[in-house]
Amino acid sequence: MMRYITVGEAAGILGLSTRRTQQMCKNGQISGARKEGRSWVIREDALAWESGNTRRPLPVGISQYIRAVTDYYYVDKTLLIRDFIDTLPSVSLFTRPRRFGKTLNMDMLRVFFEKTEEDTSVYFRDKAIWQCGEKYRRHQGMYPVIYLSFKDVKYTAWPEAFENIRDNIRNEYARHSELADSNACNPVEKAYYDSVIGGNIGEVGLAASLAMLSSMLKKHYGTGAVIIIDEYDTPVQQGYVCGYYDSVINFIRNLFSGAFKDNPALAYGFMTGILRVAKESIFSGMNNLKVNTVLDNRYSEYFGFTRQEILDMLAYYGKEDRMDEVCRWYDGYRFGKTEIFNPWSVINYLDEDCTPGAYWRSTGSNAVIGEIIAGATPEISEDLHRLMQGEEIRTFVDTGVIYPEIRRNPAGVYSFLLVAGYLKCGDIDRRDNGYLMCSLSIPNREIACVYTREIIDRLSDIGAESIAADIQNAVCGKDTARLQECIQKYLLQTISVYDSSSESFYHGLMLGLCAILNDRFRVRSNRESGRGRFDIQLEPLTANLPGFIFELKASKDPGESLDALADAALRQISDKGYETEMKASGVHEIIPVGIAFRGKEIAVKHA
Repeated sequence: MMRYITVGEAAGILGLSTRRTQQMCKNGQISGARKEGRSWVIREDALAWESGNTRRPLPVGISQYIRAVTDYYYVDKTLLIRDFIDTLPSVSLFTRPRRFGKTLNMDMLRVFFEKTEEDTSVYFRDKAIWQCGEKYRRHQGMYPVIYLSFKDVKYTAWPEAFENIRDNIRNEYARHSELADSNACNPVEKAYYDSVIGGNIGEVGLAASLAMLSSMLKKHYGTGAVIIIDEYDTPVQQGYVCGYYDSVINFIRNLFSGAFKDNPALAYGFMTGILRVAKESIFSGMNNLKVNTVLDNRYSEYFGFTRQEILDMLAYYGKEDRMDEVCRWYDGYRFGKTEIFNPWSVINYLDEDCTPGAYWRSTGSNAVIGEIIAGATPEISEDLHRLMQGEEIRTFVDTGVIYPEIRRNPAGVYSFLLVAGYLKCGDIDRRDNGYLMCSLSIPNREIACVYTREIIDRLSDIGAESIAADIQNAVCGKDTARLQECIQKYLLQTISVYDSSSESFYHGLMLGLCAILNDRFRVRSNRESGRGRFDIQLEPLTANLPGFIFELKASKDPGESLDALADAALRQISDKGYETEMKASGVHEIIPVGIAFRGKEIAVKHA
């Protein structure tokens, strides 16, 4: 049986004052501490970590609740259970960026609700939920639970993806082996059970698997089942990227319909994902679904770390002086009205002896960012540059975006970037028509690194990273002959003559190349200045660099002189007074550059 000791006894073991030990309990700095009346008691086995100045290890990559609370530093998120029980929605969907604690929270719910032979209440008795009263404690260990994770369903073709989903469901059936011989289940149900276990079931049959399993569990235990599906949209995103979107949508729609829509054997349902995904695509007719997005206040503090949780963690590890650096790199998210830090990155930062870096980038694919950058219109390219330079943009946001809309709908682009963790939302203007007009910006230095790295990766993918570096040197060295040579080389290596049909194409191409200059220049595009609108402006961020104005021209006429066209672009900069804006900002040296394109040919002139 678990033994608890008093704060006074614990203080003697730790070599601290009783007052200091009690304050550490209050701040959550001693795992295994819980309040009884007005006093605190501490679980004896948990205290062993604290004695002798031994701190609990950081939970790097730990997503199993029992392991987290038993062996590691755990940030208590159990009040999520209280908030859920206070409203008891039938089915809850939590959408958050990857690595913000979704899987750990879902496993926490599994351990809390699941009826097992083990007394799992011991893992909650020193947590915040246990202090909330009998109303909440009576739900502990009372339900059969179905738990599936789709986080590893990352295949390039639907047959392999379906096989993996089928294996996941088969493993969950096997976890409930008590049903194979249950007297409460009829022969038809047992035959279905055997077909799932044997893997002898196709798409149509497997679509009923969650409905059937929950029905059998209710018959066996006399209580409705809790169904938990973690990272439900991973196969959806993979299907979108790899070309089997319709197949995966059709299957998951039928699977979820049986599990969550009018299922009499369902007690409660929980799902997590990155995207909400519009009801029409998966959740058709599910009127019992409560969606909780990054814009909603409810549950806002349970995914990611709050400011106080960061302060407590830094204090526990003796790193209080690092708070400013942690804020610069990993703060800046806002879920509902709550300020949130990236938990994965903070944990890895501490584990790496407080070395700042973009730890979140390596946790998953940022391929959609690369797609957005590669296919961006000039307007989106300009907005991305503004974001990378610390500015805000205002745009419509739709948290019900579906994957096919991401590239073709500007609102879809920014909505995806927001819910996936690449942007944060500031002010929200809720319109009468249901649309949201939001102020968006990059949350912190880590995500700024992700954007820059993805742009460089896109260039690297096409063998142009070294060319981009040469372009940077040519611009900063005011060497237009070298600039022409570099862009010419880039055109020859990367584009088809069929791509290069308009000035807007070259405009987007040049904006992409200018992205690597973000640490030295503020990149502007299509802005009014003087008596017109310049194409691209590079305003220096330091006094030792000149400013640049690029005017672009494109020709389809093989007889037209590109040199003459570049000269005309150069005259336009002067005639229209495009340098006015930069001069007003205090830039004294401004270099106008005229560039003319035709297919893979180029001419560059400067004053």
